[in-house]
Amino acid sequence: MTATQDRWSALLEAARQAREKAYAPYSRYLVGAALLDDQGRIHAGCNVENAAYPEGVCAEAGAISHMVLNGGRRIVAAVVVGEGAEAITPCGGCRQKLREFGADSLVVRSADAQGQWRGEHTLGQLLPSSFGPAHLAGKKEDEDDEA
Repeated sequence: MTATQDRWSALLEAARQAREKAYAPYSRYLVGAALLDDQGRIHAGCNVENAAYPEGVCAEAGAISHMVLNGGRRIVAAVVVGEGAEAITPCGGCRQKLREFGADSLVVRSADAQGQWRGEHTLGQLLPSSFGPAHLAGKKEDEDDEA
């Protein structure tokens, strides 16, 4: 399954709405994310900060948790929404979290809070030569992409 224009629009809107609910009293950097699973369902998340900074949760991690809670196991498209001089992309930890449920070919789009697309990357571009589930299962990398 790939994301159609309608799905990209729905992902963008879900990520924008999630961003509006972010809890970021320290950085004031609001982020929303939305994922499309292989069943065609959309799962959203927002960043949630904590006074003990390392204990916060990124928007992508929240969306992944939402997906897993609802029975999803495979991400086929992702959108991240935030503000900045450049397109927002997932942090390093979230790139690895996305890799757990997505192939190198997973498209990750970035947008600003107004809904303007700012960038598009594959997960393989964001996390080259990644370590994924296939490494632990003894499968070839292309088998992992079909999981």
